[in-house]
Amino acid sequence: MAKSAQAAASIAPEVLAAYEPVIGLEVHVQLKTLTKIFCSCSTRFGDTPNANTCPVCLGLPGSLPVLNRRALELAARASLALNLHVEDSSRFARKNYFYPDLPKGYQISMYELPLATRGWLEIDHDGKRKRIGITRLHMEEDAAKNMHEGFPDSDHSSYIDYNRCGMPLAEIVSEPDLRSPAEAHAYLNVLKQVLEYAEVSDCNMEEGSLRCDANVSVRRAGAEKLGTKAEVKNLNSFRYLQRALEYEIERQIGVLESGGRVAQETRLWNVSQGRTESMRSKEFAHDYRYFPDPDLLPVRVNAAWLTQIQREMPELPQARRERFLRDYALSPYDAQVLTASRALADYFESAVRAGGPAKAVASQMQTDLMRHWNDRNIEPGESPVTPQQFAELAVLTAEEKITGSASKTVLKMMFETGKTAKEIVAAEGLQQNNDAAKIEELCREVIEKNADNVAKYRAGNDGVFKFFVGQVIRASRGQANPQLVNETLKRLLQ
Repeated sequence: MAKSAQAAASIAPEVLAAYEPVIGLEVHVQLKTLTKIFCSCSTRFGDTPNANTCPVCLGLPGSLPVLNRRALELAARASLALNLHVEDSSRFARKNYFYPDLPKGYQISMYELPLATRGWLEIDHDGKRKRIGITRLHMEEDAAKNMHEGFPDSDHSSYIDYNRCGMPLAEIVSEPDLRSPAEAHAYLNVLKQVLEYAEVSDCNMEEGSLRCDANVSVRRAGAEKLGTKAEVKNLNSFRYLQRALEYEIERQIGVLESGGRVAQETRLWNVSQGRTESMRSKEFAHDYRYFPDPDLLPVRVNAAWLTQIQREMPELPQARRERFLRDYALSPYDAQVLTASRALADYFESAVRAGGPAKAVASQMQTDLMRHWNDRNIEPGESPVTPQQFAELAVLTAEEKITGSASKTVLKMMFETGKTAKEIVAAEGLQQNNDAAKIEELCREVIEKNADNVAKYRAGNDGVFKFFVGQVIRASRGQANPQLVNETLKRLLQ
């Protein structure tokens, strides 16, 4: 566990090992609708502050909320994807607390009757599968966005953008089944993946479409009774989640080891300081004075409609991984990587359907193509090299019409010029050279120029062999058949 906390830096490893962390996550996911949950205002991100508002989301007197059917459909789809039981009847309540970002003075949420309950997700951690329980999924409206920085008077004033107020959210609450920051990271990653595949949300953490609060406590290893938990907010990235949990676990152990008591409170993750800080004492449910919202009817999900939603559910990541293993004979590692996102899996399958050999496409995507995407900070769906164009390149490589080295050059030029692989190979003369006589001539020239390395090789230094291969490949401008080069060099050097 990283020693990110100065206060906890002196805790010995054996002391840390004597405690068990207990972690549960509350994940808020913005549902991918065109309009807000109770009104027709746009959910578009990045618009002028306070442009997407109306009497309903601003809480003006006399305005009445109406539930967005599409939001309910997406929440039900998320529930099914997470193995939750969708309840026959659920109900919205008013969660009463006063912050400037709540214009009504309360938040419309679900409390005692959530939309769905008793679900689970499976994660892979340390080579083992573990099932993490999900307590509930309920719907609610988002609050507005408080803005404390970036204005001339930010030293004494804050601003509020109400565009976010009323955005449709699904809150997904896990059981306290997570036992380490690494498990929490894995759980959030799988959850994000499932929701993206199910087309419930874009899960863009930078835009706030996926936000996470963590409930964390520690107890002596082997103890059954839970310790006092603290809620850590402001976790808007996977890295911050893991770092905040590492800090908070060590902080709580430090408090207990010094004879103190952990306070039940809400804490914020201070990114710049790398630590959690006390925000307020942790509220209990009765502090919010929940009561059923009188302006909204109970939500009743028709069984036939739920069956239709289930029937239209897209293929989820685990099912797709299994199909990739079965249909394309990929390795488990390749299947895992290529299904990491739906866009990546879609690109792979489109390239294969366009004629690219599955294993060649999988290999070149991971070694070359994904590097170009990362360097350019683009997603698979934005790639200037289409799956069909990439399939053509994979065929040329698999059929040994170009070498692996030339393939890298061709792909780079495809990104830069927009030309196809065949056009570039023809224009640049990059066809693989299978002329045994010509390759032997190049090998002899390299050997004659490097007598010292020849002596080293013949003296038993096999590592020098790669030098000779590299020199021949370079002399052939990456076109020499690598297998012929290896065979010819071994014969001549021996």
